[in-house]
Amino acid sequence: MSETIRILLTDDHLVLRAGLKALLETERDFRVVGEASTGEEALEMAQQLNPDVVVMDLSMPGMGGLEATKRLTTDTKCRVLVLTMHSEEEYLLPVLEAGGSGYVKKTSADEDLTNAIRTVARDEVFLYPNAAKLLLQGFRVKGEDDQPDPLAKLTDRERDVLAMTAEGFSSSEIGAKLFISPKTVDTYRSRIMEKLSLHHRSELVRFALNTGLLKPRD
Repeated sequence: MSETIRILLTDDHLVLRAGLKALLETERDFRVVGEASTGEEALEMAQQLNPDVVVMDLSMPGMGGLEATKRLTTDTKCRVLVLTMHSEEEYLLPVLEAGGSGYVKKTSADEDLTNAIRTVARDEVFLYPNAAKLLLQGFRVKGEDDQPDPLAKLTDRERDVLAMTAEGFSSSEIGAKLFISPKTVDTYRSRIMEKLSLHHRSELVRFALNTGLLKPRD
């Protein structure tokens, strides 16, 4: 990622896109490189423009935001940040399962969107503080089978880093809690992703859910 964060806005409301563009372009490190009104347009423009972050609405004509997110995270290197009116309780888990890297409510966009974009652009996951509880409430644990425990591949420290990453803590916050440097946290995270054959930070959240590692903290 370059110092300037390249952003593609995807929403079917022209007035909203104009307002978001005006808001984002007040930030020196942001550049809105394109606007799309449908999921299909977002896919086409992402291929052409190679943005760092796609800000994605969920409800649009034609291809919806969830399907577009799946396609974008599969076919491109873009990170997807969902910006929607829908409640987290209903859509947070599906967004993460689709490969999305964060979830911002439109009602909080003026406060949270710029921070969320920077977080996602660093290949971290942006979640609200109550996200872990919501994810656990919406997740149905699969029945046990004879498959080996995937967590057995990880050391205790790697499990700690994975769990905190899944809860949305930044490298600096994890480092402070574990008394290690942010760079060391990044090294642990890279090692975890290599061991588990994961490619996106959002996949770590899904893995933590699937293994029961993600738990709300007091």
